[in-house]
Amino acid sequence: MHVGEYAQRHTSLGDRAGHPLSASAKENYLTTLRQFFRDLQEWGWIPVRFTPTRTLATPRSVRAILGPNPRVLADDLWAKLLWAGLHLEEQDLAPLHAGGTFYPLALVRALAVTWLFSGLRSNEIVRLRLGCVRWQPPDHAAESDAAAGGSPPSICLLDVPVHKTGTAFTKPVDAVVGQTIEAWEAVRPDQPPLADGKTGQVEAFLFCYRARRLRTQYLNLRLIPLLCRKAGVPLADARGRITSHRARATIATQLYNAKEPMTLFELQAWLGHRTPRSTQHYAQITPTTLAKAYADAGYFARNVRTIEVLLDRDTVQRGAAGAGTPWQYFDLGHGYCTYTFFEQCPHRLACARCDFYLPKDSTRAQLLEAKANLQRMRLEIPLTETERAAVEDGTAAVEQLIERLADTPTPAGPSPRELHATFIPLDALTNPTERA
Repeated sequence: MHVGEYAQRHTSLGDRAGHPLSASAKENYLTTLRQFFRDLQEWGWIPVRFTPTRTLATPRSVRAILGPNPRVLADDLWAKLLWAGLHLEEQDLAPLHAGGTFYPLALVRALAVTWLFSGLRSNEIVRLRLGCVRWQPPDHAAESDAAAGGSPPSICLLDVPVHKTGTAFTKPVDAVVGQTIEAWEAVRPDQPPLADGKTGQVEAFLFCYRARRLRTQYLNLRLIPLLCRKAGVPLADARGRITSHRARATIATQLYNAKEPMTLFELQAWLGHRTPRSTQHYAQITPTTLAKAYADAGYFARNVRTIEVLLDRDTVQRGAAGAGTPWQYFDLGHGYCTYTFFEQCPHRLACARCDFYLPKDSTRAQLLEAKANLQRMRLEIPLTETERAAVEDGTAAVEQLIERLADTPTPAGPSPRELHATFIPLDALTNPTERA
């Protein structure tokens, strides 16, 4: 099925006519069809011969495509729109006046700032009540700063009317929203109360002029093209046309990826959602935030360690390396390993004191470190979970690793258990009485 099939009107479809249905459209059609047959069965109009939920279930191939997909605007494009909304001038409204739609500059500026900073739906914006802005009571410190000529408050409270999924609520917004709204309220002519089509109550609407409430389509058809024209940005990007609802996803994503981000539940309350599942369709982790989190996790450093390697250039230049003289030393911290195939040794980082091991407290190691022609380099080696624990957790993990490798042969041949049986302490060699 394609867009526009079995439809009598195609004027609102635009260039989408003839394109294949999207996954969400297929899901909506199947949901409607399931409900249709379920109602027929419940009313007794048809016999119950199948289960609509199972027979008309959405295919897995379609369900796999569905999911959160907020159409977030790029940061640079959104910054230009913010600048345009904060710097609207009278001459910017000339194209709107030529089209026959006339609104004062204060109203258009308050509408633009509310759209850019509040994260409200278009229906919620045009239904805002008169006096919807409240300022937070300042604490003693802020009150003393204001009395001393300090900075004004940066947050105000915005009362949001009954909306799509819940009752009325109050949300904090930037002070510029309250300032522009109060500037419009100061010059707003008296308007008669009008009925709210959603609640049926008669209210004094904020964005009301000449006894007519602002229409929802004004944001998409008038305001957003005006801001795009002033900011010098196109009306559409790679994700489609810039609409009023894309600002909601953009603001939610920026709050979720801020330096001190809002949690999912805080963002849910700020957006006015009933469940966190709805909030997930608006908040998207940006690649920059994800990259920082991945870097902080240290996946590479967790599995790969860098150790220092000493190369004895004198031994190499004299040709003694060909005769079996050690020329490469892997620094283990407590000693050096002269085994050429160190990466393949099962006892690396937990040396079993085999013939290839050179303790740092020995005279030979001190002579090695005193050489002036040593070349130092660093080698990256992958670690197993046990070896990584030995490196990070200290002596106890090293001893456990040595105990586990007690019967594993060392590169010299004997196992650590056999080496321990024949090992003679250094102090016993220097004191024959204790040796006896």
